[in-house]
Amino acid sequence: MTRCRRLVPALCALAAGLATAMPLAAQQPPSPAQTNPLPTTTAPNPPADPNKSAAPAPEQAIVPPPAGQAAQPADPSRPPLVAKPAEAGDVDEVTLPAKPAAILSGKATWEEAVPSLQKAFAQIEADLAKAGIKPAGRPIAVFTKTEDAGFDFEAMIPVATAPATPPASEDGLRFGTTPSGKALRFAHRGSYEGIDSTYETLTAYLDAKDIVVQDKFVEEYVTDLKDGADDTLDVNIYALLK
Repeated sequence: MTRCRRLVPALCALAAGLATAMPLAAQQPPSPAQTNPLPTTTAPNPPADPNKSAAPAPEQAIVPPPAGQAAQPADPSRPPLVAKPAEAGDVDEVTLPAKPAAILSGKATWEEAVPSLQKAFAQIEADLAKAGIKPAGRPIAVFTKTEDAGFDFEAMIPVATAPATPPASEDGLRFGTTPSGKALRFAHRGSYEGIDSTYETLTAYLDAKDIVVQDKFVEEYVTDLKDGADDTLDVNIYALLK
């Protein structure tokens, strides 16, 4: 896993040094499920549709990484943070809601990223089951610090309501909220071993558009994180806007 060396310096540079931030109109916050696909394209010269009006060509075509096999349908009782529109683009502007979540902090090397995240999610699931609390969303990893050797993360699983009195936990489980606010959502379809290609697309997009983002990123696993070579993996990657 080389994401730390290739992605994070670029994101930090964008967050600290870009002069122009992405303009956002002052308005009442949209509903949590509101999305706005950005103008990107997945194929050159698509056939004309007589039922649709012509749209201007995008400034830059964003080519998604190769897709893997068809993913298994997600559990409807555990939806993603933001539902995807019928015609989602390669990049979507979304508003992430702050959902209550069970959280477990951890550290890992890049080589052990998948098993470390799997272990954290399994521990959260076990603690929730012991407390009689049902998960209400997909597993999320917030990468809070990255270095060449590894990373710090917060593993999260959304719940319907955080308990008034958190259950006793020997592993450091706590309750808080998922990351919220304006974000850009990039879709990764394919193995976790190949996720660097999606991060390269993300970094190139931010650089080309002069978009300033926070120096952390969020992965939401729409399908279960089984192993690094599973090419049916479906991941939403969120870059939080400043």
